[in-house]
Amino acid sequence: MTQTFLSSGLDLDRLLRLRLTVARHSEMDAARWWNSKGMLGRYGAVVLKRGFPSTHYFAQARVVFAVARHRCAELFDPPGCMTLWHLPPKLEDQFEERWQTWLDEAERWTPFFENLAGLQGDDLLDALKRRSLRASRAASLAIQPSLTHDWRHRRSHGEILDPAHQERRVD
Repeated sequence: MTQTFLSSGLDLDRLLRLRLTVARHSEMDAARWWNSKGMLGRYGAVVLKRGFPSTHYFAQARVVFAVARHRCAELFDPPGCMTLWHLPPKLEDQFEERWQTWLDEAERWTPFFENLAGLQGDDLLDALKRRSLRASRAASLAIQPSLTHDWRHRRSHGEILDPAHQERRVD
């Protein structure tokens, strides 16, 4: 697959593959993280292929991405944080701009979507590794200290919401 890098170094094709893999893994017929049952699986393809013959895979993705975004916002939405489903607006805009190119290249994505449809409650890390989406251990260790420091700093300054009370903490 070709890669589209942003000035920030983000590979949009990889981001799409990552979102798709996590979304499929998390459906109700797999890990049960959110309530979409097989939409990125064979059921979703059967339902949407008739109305969207050449782009049904991307229509399936739109549905599950919306469900994932909504579910994650329900559970984790502190100010200033980002998730796989809620990136900074500039990145989300660039992702959206790339969407039409992916639609134009739908055939190129067919093998990935077909492989994804067979995902059944696998371990997420294994699913990511099989699709070459898992960061190396060295990369994970390199980023961890800065994330931990940022979390502690923000929490000590009352910027992190207490999930039990859903109100701004005042220390």
